[in-house]
Amino acid sequence: MRRLGELEAEIMDRLWRWRRAATVREIVDDINLTRPVAYTTVMTVADILHRKGMLGREKAGRAWMYEPLHSREEYTADLMREALGHTEDRRTALMRFVEHMSSEEVEALRAALRSTGRDPSL
Repeated sequence: MRRLGELEAEIMDRLWRWRRAATVREIVDDINLTRPVAYTTVMTVADILHRKGMLGREKAGRAWMYEPLHSREEYTADLMREALGHTEDRRTALMRFVEHMSSEEVEALRAALRSTGRDPSL
């Protein structure tokens, strides 16, 4: 999984925050509150995200309703797994990552390990 482009990320961010399906018109209108973007541009990028398996869509009248097929957290986890796949020394990469975590993030990691049945006591 590759990182999202700028407009792809803007579209996905809105749909993840809204937690509902939306039309291209709704997405365009919201983006246009902060910067101009053409309807056809958003329509094209939403179609690309659909073909990539990031968005599902269903016809509602004449418009398509788009919704994320995966959560933001699933997308982020996939990016993390991909990044770890680019190193031969996963242990060291993970150690360097954890060294930069806040104490709250470390506790969240411990809680995540406990919830999956993994032993967090190291």
